[in-house]
Amino acid sequence: MSAATIRALVVDDEELARALILEHLREHPQIEVVGQCANGFDAVKSVAELKPDLVFLDIQMPKLDGFEVLELLDERPMVVFVTAFDEYALKAFEVHAVDYLMKPFRKERFDAALQRVRERMGQPRPNYEQVAQEARAPGSYLERIIIRDGSKLHVLPMDRVDYVVARDDYVGVFSGGKEYLKQQTLSSLEATLDPAEFVRIHRSSIVNLSRIVRIEPYSRDSKVVLLSTGEQLPVSRSGLTALEEALGNGSR
Repeated sequence: MSAATIRALVVDDEELARALILEHLREHPQIEVVGQCANGFDAVKSVAELKPDLVFLDIQMPKLDGFEVLELLDERPMVVFVTAFDEYALKAFEVHAVDYLMKPFRKERFDAALQRVRERMGQPRPNYEQVAQEARAPGSYLERIIIRDGSKLHVLPMDRVDYVVARDDYVGVFSGGKEYLKQQTLSSLEATLDPAEFVRIHRSSIVNLSRIVRIEPYSRDSKVVLLSTGEQLPVSRSGLTALEEALGNGSR
């Protein structure tokens, strides 16, 4: 692999940052730059069309951040994160052997990252979803959920999500009377949600606390929650305990 051409895509919302990466890459003729993007939406499209081997990916971008971009990719290129992130992100990168460049970076550090890329090109890719979860600082939770629907991308702020249900290998995200399917497990999504706003009330459902109107008996041994949307969701025993605890803690 050392003699093969590596096709690279550069993604950063700052023009100067992209220019610096391109300048450093000119000294590496083995790297062919196939494109550059100034935002996450273009990055998702470009990876699908260009199929690069390597992506230099900024994390802190508007509309879609770097982790959200990776979440939407069918292709799994090598990634070098370009970031000004804090200690939690850097620790996650180290644990999962992910290459990264900390802004501002020097040429020597850039060259070292490229060398590691060459050494790892034939190896399995890291679990970027796990990296993203561990890179978030404690107490920081998902602010929006990104859902791909064919060629369309839906960006839903979490305060617009009514509830989420498990659908085999997917989750069904309900918002404004519509359901959006996202390929993710309910447990992995739950780990990214603010427990002061979302509670798992059943093994197959998570509800936005602000949508709950009241808790009602359904049968002798079961209960349901009535939502402001008019819908009802079943509540398990453990879910009822979690729900009462959340409501009792002043989450509503």
